[in-house]
Amino acid sequence: MTKKVDAAMDAKEAEEVMRRNAELEKAAAEAAAREERLRRELEAALARLAVAEEAEERLCVQLGELEAEAVAQAVEYQQHVRELSERLAFMDGGLSGAVAAGMD
Repeated sequence: MTKKVDAAMDAKEAEEVMRRNAELEKAAAEAAAREERLRRELEAALARLAVAEEAEERLCVQLGELEAEAVAQAVEYQQHVRELSERLAFMDGGLSGAVAAGMD
């Protein structure tokens, strides 16, 4: 009778080990699937990051070009204002001389 009890216990323990093994295999498969999904998400995020970095570099180049153009335009504008100021001073001097000559 002890052998029957021992055999029943062994069968029950074997069944429990097999059930636990099946649970562990299922958990391992789920973890592997989750890891693969996260790996794909990481790869997609890295690809988006590379695109964003490239766009940032292009924008920085464009901004640098625009800044250089703005500086060049400001220099041209200042030169033009100086030239106009000189012409105005010259004309004002000529008009002042003409008015003074007319008063004589």
